[in-house]
Amino acid sequence: MTRPIAEPLAAGNRRALAERRTVHFGWRVGADSVGVVTLDRPERKNPLTFDSYAELRELFRDLAYADDVKAVVVQGAGGNFCSGGDVHEIIGPLTQMTMPDLLAFTRMTGDVVKAMRACPQPVVAAIDGVCAGAGAILAMASDLRIGTARSKTAFLFTRVGLAGCDMGACAILPRLIGQGRASELLFTGRSLGGDEALAWGFMNRLVEPEALEAAALAWAGELAAGPTFGHAMTKRMLHQEWAMGVDEAIEAEAQAQAICMMTQDFHRAYEAFAAKRKPTFEGD
Repeated sequence: MTRPIAEPLAAGNRRALAERRTVHFGWRVGADSVGVVTLDRPERKNPLTFDSYAELRELFRDLAYADDVKAVVVQGAGGNFCSGGDVHEIIGPLTQMTMPDLLAFTRMTGDVVKAMRACPQPVVAAIDGVCAGAGAILAMASDLRIGTARSKTAFLFTRVGLAGCDMGACAILPRLIGQGRASELLFTGRSLGGDEALAWGFMNRLVEPEALEAAALAWAGELAAGPTFGHAMTKRMLHQEWAMGVDEAIEAEAQAQAICMMTQDFHRAYEAFAAKRKPTFEGD
């Protein structure tokens, strides 16, 4: 259900993305308001290109204004998630660029992560097979990760003579798995198998490969059926509180929770509880 918005604000703050046509990856929105990004170059294990980076950046930026998408799944086609930047279409050209162009590129890739973290929808990464380089970053930047035992996640930037500090890895990865473990992965570039990724807290869940897409869609569907305003606030506070002291964070959460208490979803939840039925959330 589309929540009402004041007419003067509608044009600038509402954007339907179900009919969005993408060129460099798959995009669809289901009846359950779950948007699905599919990296779809299976013959190359779904690498990213200059164009796909830019298109991902714009899609996730637009999700901040989408009223028809309540959760997002990011997946890869053909049994792999993403092999990172395309060696021939990205790595080769980068070696010929000037410093200003290189900085423009690294800022563009970082903007993909910024947009993923800023969009209000929970993002679920469905990870099978190869999840390397920038692919590992996309998984890291997601809110939740569901994988398979055969998945192999590698932050392999040092393997190609670069630093592990790529697209926010040195800030985000230690917060997911701890400083020591993040240091190991970023220094060595070694692969993290599915079982180890689950034990380390990088993966939230593991399923069989044939069940991965359905499990990710079901999880995203559960989130989409929940209180979307409350989920957006939770995501925002998880991000903002990284840079806060405890007292500041407690005050920020007090304000955020008071705002959520003004929503109709909060009232509906109380009324449903009193009537001993399941609440229906509408995002207002």
